[in-house]
Amino acid sequence: MLHIIEIGPERLNQYELVPQRVEVRSILEPRLMNKGLGGIILDEVPIDNPYIKDYDSPGNHPSDIPKRFDLSKWGFFLSLDKGSDAEKPAAGAIVAFDMPGVNMLEERRDLSVLWDIRVCQEYRGAGIALFRHTAEWSRRHGCKQMKVETQNVNLPACRFYQRMGCQLGEIRRFAYAGVPAVVHEVMLCWYLDL
Repeated sequence: MLHIIEIGPERLNQYELVPQRVEVRSILEPRLMNKGLGGIILDEVPIDNPYIKDYDSPGNHPSDIPKRFDLSKWGFFLSLDKGSDAEKPAAGAIVAFDMPGVNMLEERRDLSVLWDIRVCQEYRGAGIALFRHTAEWSRRHGCKQMKVETQNVNLPACRFYQRMGCQLGEIRRFAYAGVPAVVHEVMLCWYLDL
């Protein structure tokens, strides 16, 4: 039996017990029409050597967030399995809003960003309730939209956000040009009207 609770930053170590990994088997390859003036088409292209992308890279763990930001406008959520003697983290999500200087929030006070969402493999499907929970939390905090960043290598996430009612608002082909490990990835930003 799963239930969602709001946690404080002191429980982010428990939150991190939920891995944030995705198996990359295909990507969404951008194809420019008329050098972009005719739009961009995202073609699903299988890759020759599938790999696992781990989003928890050094310096990018959820437990690093309190070192970098004022947490007064952040929500941290865990979906816990109460079916055993101990509560087991099944999924987690982090959302923030109204944070001047955070580029993802576009200097808007009515936009939240789903900073992180993760689900243990055996609980696939639990992310639906968690996603809806963060959208409702954002709505209660006066937000009109929720933004989610993912990459063209995370096709399962793209399909999930589309199913949840999000629309693709940005395709940033060179967003990671300064990050050698992911320079080949394309940023995709999804928006959910609240």
